[in-house]
Amino acid sequence: MKQLEVQIMQQSYLLGCPEGREARLLDAVERVDTAMTAIRDAGKVRARERIAVLAALNLAFDLADREAAELAHPSASAAPSQQADSSESALPPSDSERLEALVKRLDDALGADGRLF
Repeated sequence: MKQLEVQIMQQSYLLGCPEGREARLLDAVERVDTAMTAIRDAGKVRARERIAVLAALNLAFDLADREAAELAHPSASAAPSQQADSSESALPPSDSERLEALVKRLDDALGADGRLF
């Protein structure tokens, strides 16, 4: 396993990375840094830990949205073996409702600190 030193919000981290996957890790680091910096620069949240949690939730929510959109409109160019069965991969309505309820609870808890979205 290879070690990479990266910067997230001007703080250094030494991360382990499987050989050959460095580009993917650096892309992930860039996404996290961008998300955290945007939250910090909005000026509503100051604590690094809270910024990290909000960034993680935003990224996870974006990923869930993207997965749901892909399931609703599968690409015609995807090979049949790569297309997911919507009954296996889609967020069930109960999970989607739970995610929305979680986001609302977090928004309520943050109050004046700022909204997730």
